[in-house]
This record gives sequence, C-alpha cells and structure tokens, in this order.
Amino acid sequence: MFILVGLTRSSFGADGVTSIETGYTVSKVRTALIKGNSYVVASSYEGTVFGIAYSGRVGWENKLSGYMNHDLWCEDITGDGTDEILVANADGHLYCLNSRGELQWTFKKNDAPMYAVCVLHHQAKTYVVCGGYDNHIYYLSPVGDLVKDLPSLGYSVSKPWGNDPHKPSPPKKLHVANFLRKIKNADGTESLVVHGMMNGMQDKGVLYLFEPLADKPWSTIPLESKSPMGELRVCEVEGKSEILMGASSMIHDASVAVIDAKAGDQRIFGISSLGRKLDSFGYRVAQPEVISSAQQTQYFVLFGSRILLLPTDLDKGKTEVLVCRYSFNDMWKDPLTHRIVFASAQSGGSCIHILDPNHPDWKTEYENLSPPGKIATILENTAMVREQLKTFKRPAWERDPLPVYLMSENRKTVEALVEELRSSYGSPVFLNGFHMGTAEDWDRSAIESEKYRDRRDRRRKYSLTQDQALEQIVSHYDDGPGDDGPGDDGPGIAYWAGHGNDPYMFSLDTTKKVIAAANGKKTVLIYPELEDHSPEFEYVMDDLIYPLADAAKGKNANIFVRTKHVFWQGNVYLPAWKHLLSGEYADVFVPSMEETTDKSMELSLAARLGIWTSGAVNSWGGRCARDNASYDRARQHSHQMLPNHFLRMMVYDISHGTQYLDNFSVDQQYMSLLWELIAKGALYVPKREEIVSFSPVHISMKKPDETYIERGSNTKWCTFFDQDFEDKNPMVFGRLNGSWPGAPNTPWDFSRYAAGVKDRRLNFLPPYDRGLVLITPPQQGVFADSDAPRGQLKDHLHPLYKNILKEFITDGRQYFSPNGKKHYAANAVYQTVESEIRNRSKLLPLTVTGDVAWVVAQSSPTHLRLTLVDSGYINPSGKTASVSFHSVKPMKMTDVVSGASIDISDPSSVNVDVPCGLFRFVDVELVESL
Repeated sequence: MFILVGLTRSSFGADGVTSIETGYTVSKVRTALIKGNSYVVASSYEGTVFGIAYSGRVGWENKLSGYMNHDLWCEDITGDGTDEILVANADGHLYCLNSRGELQWTFKKNDAPMYAVCVLHHQAKTYVVCGGYDNHIYYLSPVGDLVKDLPSLGYSVSKPWGNDPHKPSPPKKLHVANFLRKIKNADGTESLVVHGMMNGMQDKGVLYLFEPLADKPWSTIPLESKSPMGELRVCEVEGKSEILMGASSMIHDASVAVIDAKAGDQRIFGISSLGRKLDSFGYRVAQPEVISSAQQTQYFVLFGSRILLLPTDLDKGKTEVLVCRYSFNDMWKDPLTHRIVFASAQSGGSCIHILDPNHPDWKTEYENLSPPGKIATILENTAMVREQLKTFKRPAWERDPLPVYLMSENRKTVEALVEELRSSYGSPVFLNGFHMGTAEDWDRSAIESEKYRDRRDRRRKYSLTQDQALEQIVSHYDDGPGDDGPGDDGPGIAYWAGHGNDPYMFSLDTTKKVIAAANGKKTVLIYPELEDHSPEFEYVMDDLIYPLADAAKGKNANIFVRTKHVFWQGNVYLPAWKHLLSGEYADVFVPSMEETTDKSMELSLAARLGIWTSGAVNSWGGRCARDNASYDRARQHSHQMLPNHFLRMMVYDISHGTQYLDNFSVDQQYMSLLWELIAKGALYVPKREEIVSFSPVHISMKKPDETYIERGSNTKWCTFFDQDFEDKNPMVFGRLNGSWPGAPNTPWDFSRYAAGVKDRRLNFLPPYDRGLVLITPPQQGVFADSDAPRGQLKDHLHPLYKNILKEFITDGRQYFSPNGKKHYAANAVYQTVESEIRNRSKLLPLTVTGDVAWVVAQSSPTHLRLTLVDSGYINPSGKTASVSFHSVKPMKMTDVVSGASIDISDPSSVNVDVPCGLFRFVDVELVESL
C-alpha cells in the first residue's frame, strides 16, 4: 500500500485525455483530498471502492459488502484536513472509509438500499446526511451515530397516479431521496437539497430545500422537466448557486435543467433539439457540470457518447457537440484541478479517463478516444474468433443445425455478409422485420371490454383502413433482405400486431388476412408487454389472442409473446393463459421477454425454459434492447455502443435452444459475428431433449400468490418498502418491486440458492453451477393438469432425466405439498430444496463453476457440446471455468473453433479459460455413450 500524496496539477500528463487502466469496470468516480492534494476515488460494478492516483497507481481498495454502491461522497468530516469516503450501498449500509480505504464505521437502519449521501455543516458541527429506499433521510454524526430521522411522509408533496387495482399505486406523500446535495449560501451557511422521487421511470420529482436539521423545507420546487432525473449537481455560475439536473431517459425526453437555488426559477434545455448532432435511440443520463476558461463559462454535459458544450444562456445555436465512439458510466469534475474524470466505457471498459478542458487538443483527443484495457481486449478477442471461423468446419458427428430466426436485424451496413450467409447456409433466417408508425382505424364497438375498446397506443396514429394496413404489411412478404423494394425472395415477416397498451392495434380479421396471404412463408406476430393480469384481460385472450392462434395453426405463423416482469413464472399460470400452458398451441406461441427494469433475468430464463421443456410450447425467444441494462431507471447508463453484452447473451440463449431473436440493432458489423457462429455451426442449437445441464430438481408453479404477482409486476414505483412486511413475508421469489435495485437476495430466495445469483441487478448470464433449475407447470399431485396435451416434462427431456426428477411446488411466495394440504414458508424449507439441488447435481454428466454461464447438450452418442460464457454482463473479465465430471468419463476435450486441446489429466476438475468478453465452445468426447 502507498499513501496517496503529491497528486498536484503537475501529476497530470501532457495529454488532453489520459486513460488509466484499473482492471475494474468502474461505475462511479469522485475525487478526494489528502493533505491539500487530490486523487480519484472509484467504485466498481462489483462494489469495490479504490483510490487511484492520477499517475495510475492504485493506493488502496476495499471490497466492502460485495454489493453495488449507489452513491459516493468525499469530504473531511473529522477536521484533520483529509477527506473521508462515504459510500451508500445497496445492502442498506452507509460505509465510512478513511483515506487509506479502511472502514471506520457503518450505519444501517433497515434492509432498504441506501441511495444517496452528502455532508452538511451547521453551527460548527458536521453531519453526514443519507437516505435510501425506505423513504427516510438520516442525519448522522461524524462517527455514524443517528442524530435525526427525517421521514418524507412529514413534508413530501408527492401524489402517485393511476387507479389499477391489480397494479396499485403506493401511498401518498412518500418519496425516495434520489439525490442529497448541499448548497453553500452567500452568508457561508449551508442548505440541504433533496430531490424526491417516487417512480424511477415516470416521475420527474420535486426539489426540497432545507435548513440543516429542519423538519420542513423552506422551498419546494416541482420540476418542469419531462422525465426522471439521473443527475444533480450544485455549481457556482457567475456568482450564483445553480442546481444543475440531467434527465435519465430516452432521447426525446432528455434534458438539462438549470435551477436558480434561491429564486427557484427553472430553465430547461431539451437535448433532442440538437437533432442530427446526436446519435439515435437510446437510454442515457445527462450529466451536467460547469467549465470555465478566460474566454467563457459553459455547461459541460456528458450525454452518452456525446459531450455537449452549452452556453450559459442555453442557446442551441451556439452549442457544440463532441462525438466519441463510446459512452461512459459516470463523470466528475475535480474541484481542485478542474479536470473532468470519466468512469469506464459502458461497454465493459476498465479505464478511468481524465480530460483536461484547458488543453488545446482535448476535444480532438476525446473524439478519437479508443479505450485501452478491456475494451481493446474484447475487440481483439472477437476478431480472433472471426479469424478462426474462416477455417472452421462443423464436427462431422453433429446433425444439421436448426433454423434461428432473426426477426428485426438492420442489415444496411452488412448486406454483403447477409447475402453470403443466405446463399450458403440455411440458418440464420433473416425475416423482414418492420415497424409501423400507424395502426388500423376500425369499428371497435363490438368489443365488450370497455377498458380495451377504448385503449390506444399513444406512440402511433390510428389512420389506416383495412386495405391500407394489408397493403403495407403483406408487401413485406416479398421484400428480400437488403432490398429497397418489393421482390419475391422474402422468407417471412415479423411485426407488432398489437401491444399491451392496445392489443387491438389491428382487427382480428385484418391479422387473419395477413396470415392467409403468407403462402407458407414465416409470419411472426409480436405482442409486447402483455402483462395485464386483471380479469378483463381474459376477455382479450378469448376474443382476440386464442382465435388468432387458431388461425395461425398449420400456417407457419407464430405469436411472439414478449412480456415483462414475472410473467413466465407468474401470470402465465393464471386462468387467462391456460390454453397456452396446456400445449394446445405449442407450435404457435413463442415465449419471450422484455428484460427491462425487472432485475430478475435468472428467473424468467428458468421459467421460459420450463414452459418449453414441459411441452407447452415448441420454441422460445430471446431479445436484446438498449434498455436491457436499465435495472435502475433513475440511472439509465444504458447506451452501450459496443454490444458485447448482447453477443454473449445471445450465444447463451441460443445454446439453450432459442430459435427466435428480436434484437435492437446497435453495431451490426460487430453483432454479425453471432450470425456467422450460427450459420457455420460453431454455435450449437440444441433440441430440448439434447440438453443435459438442467438440474434434476425443478420448481413447479401453481396458481400464483396475488401479493407475489402484484409486487413482482410493480417495478416502477419506488416507495413500497415496508420492513415489517418483508420480515413477516419471506418469498420464494422476492424483492421484485421497484424498491430493490442492486439489493442482496435473501438466503431463501430461489435466485440465490438455485441460480447462484446474489443481487437484484443484471443477471442475464446466471451461473446455475449445479445445473439450471427449471420453473415448470406442476407434474404431480392435485395441481397437475394430467389431461394437458403437452404431456409430461420427463417425456420432453433427455432420457437421463426419466427417473431422477424431483419436484417442489410453489406459488411464488411459499411451498406446497403435492396434495395441497400443507404449505411451508420460504425460509423454512429452502435448505431442503437447496440440498436436493446440490445432491442431485452429481447425477448430471458434469457441472461447472467459476463465474461463467454454461450449457451442455449431447451432440452424438459419445459427444457433448459444452458452451462456456463470460458471465459479466456489463462487467466482463477473463474467467476460469472449473468443469467437474460426474456420470460420464471424458476421453478428450477440444475447443471446437480453435481446435486447441484442453488438458484433462485430472478429470475430476478440468480448468478452461474463458477470455474476457467471450465464450468457448468445447467438444467433450466420452469414453462411453451417454
């Protein structure tokens, strides 16, 4: 360890932008003082806090709880001239570290994630002020003792909206402390700035300004911006204290707000007004600061991969936009050196970047920035795989690949490759996906549900006649990939036929005519966000969805059910979906998900696979979108420009048998590697009866508990936290509402004991190190549907499962006996379930540990295909997978793509390196047939 001293201005290099490799994916950056000099304090995605000199040397690190840190504040609270580091952690603690990274004290009131922290001075005393998802603010002494508890209920003006009894709004007058910051007043005193938020996706919130220790604010300022706020800073501009705020939103609602702290006047700059100077669709946080030179003062705004330099009068005509290849996780201005510190690139970077706004070349260097470290490694690794594919030959013993349907890929920049793949391989199949900004204007008077008769999707115009709608839709059957106009070689189409906001976007008759016009070509009808679990939605199913499914039978047509939240381990087990669950439409329905906001990806994966393996459906679907990374909508740093996380997620899903991909296009040159892996057979697409990495233990869902469904579907509101409820209601699938971003999973939660996932965040690539535990329809006892056309789970799985399956039954809240007469609390029997998972894992051919996602499928009588994936979704790193063999004996292990042999001299534990941001496809040759 070294002491971080001497970090003066002269410590900087001569460059306008300096990149410092840390080895971590850095999520947050601040600066701290030690003996009058500054250094960088950073927090990694994993929750490690470390101090790093501008020279690049790491002085100290502290892993703390191992959970994410929501906020950092660096300030001297002991009066020794050296800053302490205050850390608001998702485990509910506030941690205080000294300048050597040593823990000084902690504070925790309850289990709600701690979200914001700052320091306030009043009458010669210092207070640490913190708050979190329990809707309270706490004043602490410099040694962590509680001085004052300030509940938002005592002053908040928040008023939730909505009247849906199946997705209730929270109580009034509650908010989360989204930001806590201080204002230094002209007389030298300080005031507390609180930004209160009750909904991380739809609430722009309210500013409250307090005198220290006051019960009521001296000023309450409802914000005039359109969207939630993801940044708040207090800056001095021309002698006045200004509160600068930046939105966390999609681009059309993005803004910067400049608020006069004394008068409360607001000026809003709509970022979308810059038009083509910006890149397109995405979810970003606008992070504003102030920079000054001898010539001018400007607002410096980091916005995804752009820096906006705004004049203080917010004149867009005088705004300069700087363009970089990458977006970054955070930004901080060092008040001592006036340099700007960037956290790592969002695409899995591992550097911090120092910008010197006074350097003459800083703008050019920013625009040309290509981060070293993990970004460079990821690009090198994927280039290596692409080169190896040039000479790859699919193993002779493997069957022909199954088709994979790419439903929505933009092909404009990769037309030559698409044509080459189409002409040489049968898969992937590039469907003609298209988006319609208009919908059908038809007579809905016969719809008996008033709710759905009157609903419309506000994002589109309802102006088409049936003939116009058919003309637009049907023409795409004849568009070939890359065509600019009609042709005759289109393989099929995919489009939104409806949406949860309006399932009746097109009439049933119109959509039936679309299917009839296909002439055998593939039709995929996408229905996003069908999450309504009210009785009224049963009418929609009977009036629209099931008749449409009848029309799709035998017509090479599918209904792509792209739902959200706990749907596949919850809503689908409600009466409305019984005909899907029964398997009556196994060739029609395709389960998929919008994995945004939910923080429970390991559950939906197990649930979709459970529906598929049960025989209820014969295919399942995957999806990647910009806001996949938006586990916390109030901090949507979800503008990854290098879609490596998409690539690995799709490799993992396809290796589990998904054949329908509905992806948002980001960098098609990069993502086209996936298409080549599919086409050439390097990526093996298994049938469900070939997969041998499912745990013999499965969790079966009876009709879901109402509280579980309600809380699991209510992910936007942030103010539901109730410690008493949590203590009295242990859940099998818990901490799913909007109060738990990044929070630890409880010991009795399925996500922890079965999936091996410790937090509610971005677990798209879960370890499941004892085999993936399926969430299925009940197979035994009173909850089983013995007459369902789908048949039995064991008859759809690999033969090895025939006599080794073990079932546990749940409603999402507790466990039940097969006869339904007994029920057991989640925290009372989870160890029994965990023990069965552990013990029965020895019945599998092999298992894998080592922070990787993995799948095993039998590709011939004596060969297994083992897929290993770097599991760091947005925090990739090189991994070592440890493979343990159980019911089989390996003869040889070979990397399918590179041809490299893997050492199996100790077959009890074989180590396989998985490169950063990559995957390995391994052929395991067995001594005897499985």
